[in-house]
Amino acid sequence: MNSTKLSSFDNLPYPFYYVDRPTLIPNLSDEVTSLLCPVIGYWILSLFFHFLDRSGWRALDKYRIHESKEVTSRNLVTPGQVVRAVVLQQVIQTALGFLVLEEQAERVDHAGKMRSLSGTIGNVLAVLVGQKGGMSLLQEKGVEITWFTYWWAIPTAQFFLAIFIMDSWEYFLHRLFHINKFLYKHIHSVHHRLYVPYAFGALYNHPLEGFLLDTAGALVAHAGSFMNTRQAVLLFTISTLKTVDDHCGYKLPWDPLQWFTTNNADYHDIHHQVVGIKSNFSQPFFVHWDVILGTRMTREEVEQRRKKQKSS
Repeated sequence: MNSTKLSSFDNLPYPFYYVDRPTLIPNLSDEVTSLLCPVIGYWILSLFFHFLDRSGWRALDKYRIHESKEVTSRNLVTPGQVVRAVVLQQVIQTALGFLVLEEQAERVDHAGKMRSLSGTIGNVLAVLVGQKGGMSLLQEKGVEITWFTYWWAIPTAQFFLAIFIMDSWEYFLHRLFHINKFLYKHIHSVHHRLYVPYAFGALYNHPLEGFLLDTAGALVAHAGSFMNTRQAVLLFTISTLKTVDDHCGYKLPWDPLQWFTTNNADYHDIHHQVVGIKSNFSQPFFVHWDVILGTRMTREEVEQRRKKQKSS
């Protein structure tokens, strides 16, 4: 790519999602933002579902997975105990985040990074379409290809890689908590005191489980996908909102967090019931590990098992 093409990286526009200032929120570091947003999002969404629970709106009855009275009659823990445990976990994850996440002190040279990336893109094009064709394509569309790759392709790939890492971490660790009798009895059984899940109980766990499963899982996904701190804001917030939604107790057709995957509130509710406690370990995004390893249970299978139990 000639010098004219290289210099043009300095004049390219930013994508709509990029905030061109040192920090996303003025006077607040991106590190702090990435740690506060999940906590704030957790309680805002939880309180929204709590409002629905208390509203008494009959129109919501057809979307409830369980009747409201089951929350108090079947659960083995009080709302006050749940709130205290969740706050403790959020304090721990915030403190750990300050130790692990790096604060971005200087403005990033995006133009310089794109210039460096363009050489790699040229090598890839040479392999895909041949040396001559790759050089021609690079000269004609090199800037556009590099810009799209830098601002869209790489961040998207990083996000889905982070999701895969987080799903894998939580599936295998969650399953271990069930397979190992000691771990289940002394640690994971705390979460299963909520036979009927509700939104603000999403992070109700034993402190050690909260650290290993949720906090460490999110940090490993962030590090393993090579995300920067701003990307962590999106990853941590969406994964937190998804976890809350998975425990909300509603099958809502207009809920965007229940649109793009079958791993939703109804799917996870099965895991909280006695009949499905050895199934549906996947959290928080997709169900591929349950499908591949044969631990998936559908609502239809639940009903079939219950019918067999009644008839036997």
